[in-house]
Amino acid sequence: MTESLHRSPLHNIHKSCEAKFAEFGGWLMPLSYTTGTLQEHKACRAEAAIFDVSHLGTLRVTGGDAFQAIQETFTNDLNRIDPGKAQYSHFLNDLGGVIDDVIIWWIDDSVFEIMPNASNTQRVSSAFESFQGEVHASDTTHQRAVIAVQGPKAREVLGKVSEKLSLIQRFCIGKVTYMNYSLIAAGTGYTGEDGLEISVPLDVAEELWSDLVSAGATPAGLGARDTLRLEAALPLHGNELTAEITSLEADLKWVVAMTKRDFRGRPAIENQLQNGVQRKLFGIVANGRRPPRSGQIITKDGQEVGVITSGNYSPMLECGIALAMLPSKTLVGDKVQIVGRSSEMEATVAATPFYKGQVNS
Repeated sequence: MTESLHRSPLHNIHKSCEAKFAEFGGWLMPLSYTTGTLQEHKACRAEAAIFDVSHLGTLRVTGGDAFQAIQETFTNDLNRIDPGKAQYSHFLNDLGGVIDDVIIWWIDDSVFEIMPNASNTQRVSSAFESFQGEVHASDTTHQRAVIAVQGPKAREVLGKVSEKLSLIQRFCIGKVTYMNYSLIAAGTGYTGEDGLEISVPLDVAEELWSDLVSAGATPAGLGARDTLRLEAALPLHGNELTAEITSLEADLKWVVAMTKRDFRGRPAIENQLQNGVQRKLFGIVANGRRPPRSGQIITKDGQEVGVITSGNYSPMLECGIALAMLPSKTLVGDKVQIVGRSSEMEATVAATPFYKGQVNS
């Protein structure tokens, strides 16, 4: 089975570090290293961690009509930013469900790089095929590696390798020369901490990874990346964001720019804005260390009221936490029960993020 999976350009480095591997969106990626997910998570919260996220897709969108094509494809409004900035956005179906969430890097006037989730690159790319105008979308996923450095000491680590990298601010794009190669980096991440995501040419990907580790970044797998994003209450495609869950139900109204005249799914979102949503995402904190799991039922006063979309153990709170789809009338502080295989677990509806890192503190 693993023979049919894509491998990261950094696979050999992970293998030499005795990483444990798992499948992510058709890629064989490091789940954890010898230190384990718990310690990797804490390293990111206290100092700096380095992640291989090369499994994310990259679409380079160019052409005189690239701006308009992106405006009509995604929910957010590029007029809110300028070239040299990054923006989070959604790609919807006609019912307002989230087909994918992406980060858009606006590199130059008519040059963009869009980062879909691993399994959705072709789906997002196909959205540009029907656009009538001068726009070209090319899949460059396999032409680069993507390295994320995250944590309160991320900039200190980055500065030891490249001062220019360390100066790229939150949601800004920067071009940096490293070993005579051009890197593109953005002040983005998926942990709730400060840091960068760096698109690196294949020829120097291993060197940059090694230099950043030598500078003090702790290698961390996608297991820790998932527990970090959950503590920060960041949505995961396939869990909190699906074709059946709209941006409003995911409690992400801010990512939908209704000031734009047209984008796919706009009528459905407009209808929900006018009539309200019946359900939306809430945080749940369990009364114990047992981790809730995706798909578990939530009950209140003996009645089924919702379902967990993501759940895990929080290394920082030292208890189980979850995101759950619940009735929109639910209130923070409400007492609920999580239905397990053999018993129920007491829990409380909680404000999010569960843990405030540097980005959301």
